[in-house]
Amino acid sequence: MKTVPANSLPQLEFYRYLIGTVGPRPIAFASTISIEGHVNLSPFSFFNVIGSNPPMLLFSPNLNRHGHKKHTLLNIEEVPEVVINIVNHQMVEQMSLASAEFDRHVNEFQKAGFTEVKSDQVRPPRVAESPAAFECVVRQIIPTGTHPGAGTVVLAEVLVGHFDEAIFGENGLVDPRKIDLVGRLGADWYVRANGDALFEVGRPRMGIGYDALPADLRQSKILTGNDLGKLGSVQTLPTREEIQAFAQSDTLRNLRVEARNGCQYLPDVLHHEAHKLLISNHIYEAWLILLQPSN
Repeated sequence: MKTVPANSLPQLEFYRYLIGTVGPRPIAFASTISIEGHVNLSPFSFFNVIGSNPPMLLFSPNLNRHGHKKHTLLNIEEVPEVVINIVNHQMVEQMSLASAEFDRHVNEFQKAGFTEVKSDQVRPPRVAESPAAFECVVRQIIPTGTHPGAGTVVLAEVLVGHFDEAIFGENGLVDPRKIDLVGRLGADWYVRANGDALFEVGRPRMGIGYDALPADLRQSKILTGNDLGKLGSVQTLPTREEIQAFAQSDTLRNLRVEARNGCQYLPDVLHHEAHKLLISNHIYEAWLILLQPSN
């Protein structure tokens, strides 16, 4: 491991370590308005949802390289309201254009080609092209420092949400394949939450746990941490009768032949087969194989 004390590097260098490893980060495309009525639209990737009762969002505009406040922060200090517009893949290049350091009263909606939609309960407009938008009132503004790169935590309570009906699946929930979100990584990198990047992890259950796994599984060079997590999630193991019945199956007979003909160590063959099953979430079948005698 490379160990780097945070105070041993210039701020910008350690910042690059942070944004390169903490991610992917969702993007808050924040629209705000000044007391004079000038609209601003800027993206922030230090952003997340932090509660649902009341529904709360958090984002953090950092002080710029000169130690000055971003226009978003100046606006919400004057008018403590914000619309958090969600960014998907179809608008990511326009969003990036809006992040350029335009002058204070330049309207990034116009510069980046977005459409303003009047909000229902707050003064800043929302972005028509966003798949979802949250009208918020700012509850707290918490500065964390005064030097370039210091964050200012903005706690915003959601008053109303707007959702494109095209993002919902048949179950009435947001379908990640339809909303097509993006996340921020380090440097110029982003990630698209779609296609092969999507995967599911079942809700945790009170299973037997990693510590109850046989030592040969915990020490396996073939089974991964993800495999062991799945194995530890089961609440009960196959019965002795089920294990003995599987021992007579063609599947196990073929694995034993494979090990013998390939001069392979039988436990390795069993672990490889279990690993393939676990990738497909066939946990019970993987246990049947792993609980077989290795002689």
